[in-house]
Amino acid sequence: MTRPVRVAVVGATGYAGFELAQLLLRHSGIAKPTFYLRESGKPVNCLTELFPQLRGWGEAPCRPFSVQAIAESGAKLAFLSTPHEASLDIAPQLLREGLRVVDLSGAFRFRDPATFENWYKLPAPDPQVLSQAVYGLPELYAKAIANAKLIANPGCYPTSVILGLRPLVEAGWIASSRGVVCDCKSGASGAGKEPKRELHFVEVDENFRAYGLFTHRHTPEVTEHLGFAPGQIIFSTHLLPLARGILSTLYVWLEPRREAGEIETLYRQFYAGKPMVRLWPAGRLPELQHVAHTNFCDIGFALDPTGERLVVVSCLDNLGKGAAGQAVQNMNAMMGFEEATALQ
Repeated sequence: MTRPVRVAVVGATGYAGFELAQLLLRHSGIAKPTFYLRESGKPVNCLTELFPQLRGWGEAPCRPFSVQAIAESGAKLAFLSTPHEASLDIAPQLLREGLRVVDLSGAFRFRDPATFENWYKLPAPDPQVLSQAVYGLPELYAKAIANAKLIANPGCYPTSVILGLRPLVEAGWIASSRGVVCDCKSGASGAGKEPKRELHFVEVDENFRAYGLFTHRHTPEVTEHLGFAPGQIIFSTHLLPLARGILSTLYVWLEPRREAGEIETLYRQFYAGKPMVRLWPAGRLPELQHVAHTNFCDIGFALDPTGERLVVVSCLDNLGKGAAGQAVQNMNAMMGFEEATALQ
């Protein structure tokens, strides 16, 4: 039998970190991971001290974070479930130690380091390190991911939008000069675990609001991987009164006009052999309950009678395909595992 791969996880206290822990602990191809914690305070020796719901099956060691300790552990790959500024510092050190890295932050997602600096208001990543990064969307960049040293795990909103529109973009069917509207909604876990007034229960429950209009930092991910000019797209984000899930409703004009059968065929051909994308028949639309607690992105569409106006609905779990699940899918590609291992 092949010896299980050793991996390390830096950061496990957030929502995405917990989701990642559950997936890795079920993964048949890796040894039980060690979790390295950056937080100071009372020492934590076992993951169940942080997450009692893992007792009985998810006991895994926790250690204080140290690049040297990870390098000496025998780990071949490290996941960074850390804030952007922490990933900027930690990823280069791990790469120098010979580890491969899957980073869940936004630190290395853009080709131009100035893009990160402008949108995230943080120092730009080292261009030399950035040149090693591959955008971790397996449905589009599988070959590059398999050989990559550094994976920039995509944002949750961009994953839903890019997967929803990329077949149309590559086919050249979108009349982008007429504008593209990406109307996206997310559960509250997408904002992270840090306490914020607008995320208190009484602010979220029985409420629904827009935020980050024209300023959301996922915007340049969408434009970079769909090839739209900033003036051709409106990307709007909303907070839903639920814990998890993203539903993106994408409005485009087609040129020339198309039949529903043509559109369905296009999507099915484009995503053939991509097990984490599920396509709905023409006229049927996915819902958040269909993708909750999965690594699937479900896509459906409706076409107006003229064949000119198309609405695509793309939904996923923001902690699954939008974060931790996609990180594991990337690791599977990097390590030669079956793509859906631990994800179905």
